[in-house]
Amino acid sequence: MLIAALLVNADNISFHDEACSKKRVLENLSQLLANNTTAASAEKIFQVLLERERLGSTGLGKGVAIPHARVPGLTHTIAAMLTMEQAVDFDSVDNQPIDIAFGLLVPEDDTEQHLQHLSRLVTLFRNPDICKRFRHAENAEDVFEVLLSIDEA
Repeated sequence: MLIAALLVNADNISFHDEACSKKRVLENLSQLLANNTTAASAEKIFQVLLERERLGSTGLGKGVAIPHARVPGLTHTIAAMLTMEQAVDFDSVDNQPIDIAFGLLVPEDDTEQHLQHLSRLVTLFRNPDICKRFRHAENAEDVFEVLLSIDEA
């Protein structure tokens, strides 16, 4: 699965986002995600991401979170990414704040692909060298280039 293809381009990456709370991270991701679909508004996306967070934090640890949810009416998977200038408390499994958030929305009935995407993302973001490359990027285009290079490997 190609991660960069889920994002489509660097416009779906907010570089050095100014989110200062978990709620703001989810709101900012929701806005970016809403820009790529007519199936749901930013408010609806925020609500489904928030509902998912209530089941348990999507904070993986080591500064990364993968907020994700299923959305009725969505025809294909969409994604967005934030890198934060200041780390944000996200109730992560390791109790450490996050500075990378990758948002993922999948069609409501697409269980198999949803699990494949999550598995690939977890593997990707558990690699400290890859996360270091994201953290040392200078802009959204650099982040997208890192994703493209991973996809080509």
